[in-house]
Amino acid sequence: MKVSRKTLIVVHDLCATAAAILASFYLRFEAPGIAERADLLVIIVPAIVLYAGIVYSYFHLDDAKWRFASLPDLSNIFRSATVLALSLLVLDYILVAPNLYGTFFFGKTTIAIYWVLQMFFLGGPRVAYRYFRYSRTRQQARASESAPTLILGRAADAEVLLRAIESGAVKKIWPVGILSPSPADQGQSIRGIAVLGQFEDLERAVADLGNRGRRVTRVVLTPSAFEPDAKPEALLMQARRLGLATSRLPALDEGGEALRLAPVNVEDLLLRQTVNIDYRRLEDFIRGKAVIVTGGGGSIGAEICDRAVTFGAARLLVVENAEPALHAALEALATKQSAASIEGRIADVRDRDRIVRLFADFKPDLVFHAAALKHVPLLERDWDEGVKTNVFGSVNVADAAIAAGATGMVMISTDKAIEPVSVLGATKRFAEMYCQALDARSARGPNAGNAMRLISVRFGNVLASNGSVVPKFKAQIEAGGPVTVTHPDMVRYFMTIREACDLVITAGSHALGPDRSDVAVYVLNMGQPVKILDLAERIIRLSGLEPGRDIDISFTGMRPGERLHEILFAREEPTVEIGIAGVVAARPVSPPLDTMQEWLTRLQQGLVRGDRAVIDRVLRDAVPDFRGEAA
Repeated sequence: MKVSRKTLIVVHDLCATAAAILASFYLRFEAPGIAERADLLVIIVPAIVLYAGIVYSYFHLDDAKWRFASLPDLSNIFRSATVLALSLLVLDYILVAPNLYGTFFFGKTTIAIYWVLQMFFLGGPRVAYRYFRYSRTRQQARASESAPTLILGRAADAEVLLRAIESGAVKKIWPVGILSPSPADQGQSIRGIAVLGQFEDLERAVADLGNRGRRVTRVVLTPSAFEPDAKPEALLMQARRLGLATSRLPALDEGGEALRLAPVNVEDLLLRQTVNIDYRRLEDFIRGKAVIVTGGGGSIGAEICDRAVTFGAARLLVVENAEPALHAALEALATKQSAASIEGRIADVRDRDRIVRLFADFKPDLVFHAAALKHVPLLERDWDEGVKTNVFGSVNVADAAIAAGATGMVMISTDKAIEPVSVLGATKRFAEMYCQALDARSARGPNAGNAMRLISVRFGNVLASNGSVVPKFKAQIEAGGPVTVTHPDMVRYFMTIREACDLVITAGSHALGPDRSDVAVYVLNMGQPVKILDLAERIIRLSGLEPGRDIDISFTGMRPGERLHEILFAREEPTVEIGIAGVVAARPVSPPLDTMQEWLTRLQQGLVRGDRAVIDRVLRDAVPDFRGEAA
C-alpha cells in the first residue's frame, strides 16, 4: 500500500516532537531525572504530540514540499516551535507544578532546550533534503548533455532562472556564469554562480571560460537584458557572431502557464515596454464563462482562444471557416490540458442561418468576433468580399449573440477604421457603428443596468500575425532580398499578439464590469509608432547582415488604400480615460439603428447588382470621413 507524501511528513514531524521532548529531558536531567519523571512522561508526551499535530496543521507544515524548503517554511517551523514552547511553559507553571507535581516538571531551562531542539529536528531534515536535491540537480546539470550557459541579466532575474534549474523546471542547462548590467552585482555570486562582468564583457567571458575547459554554447537573456539601455540588438548579434545559441527567459508577468525557456524572436527586440496586465482581473472576468471566438483559427482569434482557456473559461466554441486553421487551433488548445470543454465548428460568419443556430445551441456568455478580411490591397480589388465579411458577417454575429442571450460581444477592429481611406477601414468602421447602435438600444431597454454590451476594440499592426510585415521581411531576407518597403516615411503602430489579446479581454472586462459606462469603442495604447524603414533595417541587422551591403531595401510605392500615418480616434469621438493602463475609450458616435438598417439594405442591393458605386455611396453616407475612391 502506497503511503502519501503528506502522511510521511506528519509522521516525521510527530516523531520529531516526541524525540525533542525526550532529548531535552535527557540533556537537562540525564537518565536518573528521566526515570523520576517516567510515570508522568508517559501521559504528557502523547498529549503534547497530539497537540503539536494540531499546531503543525494550523501552520501548514505538512503542505510544503521539502525539495522547495525556504525561509517561509522555516518561519512556520519557528512559529510552531514557539507556540509549543509557550504552551509547555503555561502547562508547567500554571497547571502541573502547583496542582499535581508540587514542583516544576519541565523548568525553564528544559523548555528552552526543547525549543531549540524542536526547531532543529523539524527544520534540519528539510534543509538537508533540499540540499540533497539541489546537489543532485547540479550534478545532472553538469552532465554531458547539459549546455554550459551564460545568464545575461540582473541578479533578481538570474536568480529566477537558477531556482528553476535547481527545481528541475528548466533542464539541460548548466549555468557557468552571469553577466549583469548592474554595478552592484559585480564581483558577487548568486546561488553559487559568479557574476563575471557586464554585458559588454560577453566575448571576454566566453574566452576565459573556454580556457578553463568550460566551452560556453548558449546564452539565456532574462527580461532585464531586453531593456533599451541594455542594447539587446547588439547582444544578440554578438552572441550569434560567437556561435552561441540564444534563448530568453519570459517575464513572470507574461501570463504563461509554466516557467520555461523560449527562443529569442525579432519581435522581442522591436517594441517599447509592454503594458502590465492585471491577470487577476482577466481571470475573474473569464472564469466559468461560455465563450465563442469567431475567426478562432487566425492569429488573433487563436490567441484569444488560448487566453480564454488559460483564464478559466468553462466552455469554448471555436468558429472558423478554414478547416486547416480550425484543426491547428484545436490541436494547440488540446496541449493545454485544460478542464474547459472545447469544441470547434466549421462555419462562415456570412452564413447567417448557420451562425444563428450555432450560437443558439451553444448559449454563450461572451463572444469575441475576430473573423474578418484584413489585407488592404486585396480588399481594394475584391471590395464586395470585404463588405460581405466585414459588414454582413459582423451583423450576423452581433444579431446571433443577442438572440442567444450573450452578456457581451467584443468586435476586433482596426486603427484603419478612423478617417478611412480603404475598403477595409470603411467596412470595419461600419461594423463598429452597427454594434454601437445595438449597444445604445440595449442600454435604453428595461434592464439597462444588466444590458448586453457590444463594444469594439481597435489596435494596429500585430507582430508575427498572419500577413504582418515582420514575417514578410524575414522571408525576403532568407531569399536574399531585396526587402520591400512601400514608402520611406511610412510609420505604423505595433504590439505583440499576446499583449493585444490580453488588452482586448481587459476592455471587455471594463465594459461588463461594475464601472461600466457608455463608452463602446476601446483603443489599445500602442506607444510610439515605428518607422517601417527603420524596422526593415533592424530586422536585417538582427539576421547578422548589413542593409545596403548584404540585403538591399527597395521602395515600391504606396498601394491603394494605404496612408503614411494611422489615426486612433476620429475628430468627433470624445476620448475617456477608464483607469486601466494600456486602454483608452471613446464615447460612441453612431446613427440610430433604423438608419443603420436602411444602409444595410442599400449595401445588399449594391452587392446583388455588383455595383461598386452604390457601395461607395452608402459607405460615404455612413462614414462621412471615408476618402476611398471607387474602382
